[in-house]
Amino acid sequence: MKHLPLDREEYIEQAYFFKNYRERLEDAIPSQVVLATIYEEILATTKLPMAIDFLKGELLLTGRISDGMEKLSHYFTPFQTFILKNAEDDKSKFDQKTGLKILEREAEYRSESPSSSGLFIYQFECIARNRLGYQAGLDAISKDTIYDDDWSKWIRKLKIQLGSIDFADLLYLRSQHFVDEQQRLPGNENFVPQFPVLFTKQDGRIAKANHNRDPLYMFAALQRQLGYPEVPRPLAKPDKPIFHPALEARLHKIEMRLQLIDSELKGEFDLNQFIIKEVKLDDDEMG
Repeated sequence: MKHLPLDREEYIEQAYFFKNYRERLEDAIPSQVVLATIYEEILATTKLPMAIDFLKGELLLTGRISDGMEKLSHYFTPFQTFILKNAEDDKSKFDQKTGLKILEREAEYRSESPSSSGLFIYQFECIARNRLGYQAGLDAISKDTIYDDDWSKWIRKLKIQLGSIDFADLLYLRSQHFVDEQQRLPGNENFVPQFPVLFTKQDGRIAKANHNRDPLYMFAALQRQLGYPEVPRPLAKPDKPIFHPALEARLHKIEMRLQLIDSELKGEFDLNQFIIKEVKLDDDEMG
């Protein structure tokens, strides 16, 4: 069952929450501490402070806030839960800070004048760029409050069509640009599309121009031309070593000692490797 979209002030406070949560994690502040204090900064007329308080309890209970978001399905969308569930998965390479940045930009876009096509392009690129899985990802997107039944049916159908039909063509065939082109054909002035039109004329023109090209080029063009939100890039790995050089040297010594103990237990310990061999010098070298 879909719930009604939230008020604009809710999305503004969500964007603030996701942004500050991410920044404080980057400052090495524990999640429990962040959730215990940040709710006091949120606008009290919204429902977000109560939601954060609930997330704090779920974090202490299960160690994941995505579990709490899933239980608050009337407030957080399935896509928001899907993103953080992947970020909190121990086996996933998807970074939690990147996930929070994705939710921050999505909330910012929702607080303005979002379109179904703009939000879908953003959500789909988030899944594609971070390799989060189309099956579960599209299922979460289709349940979003912003999409009507026509949109939801088309999104669920994508799970079958992806891979067999070019993604740009899928957008073009559901755009007003496709309808206009068909109606301009001789004798086809009364053309009526078989399926509901979901994308605008501009969407369709950009999609057609990117036929058989990398979809990322199309996403970038849609962002430039139509102001769709840009998907955050994964955080770059730091150039600095993970361990301090002194600690790394100590760990190396410990590793060498463990190797010696292992050799002794296996009966392969050889003292000869520690004997300093006498080096004979020639008369010329001795001066």
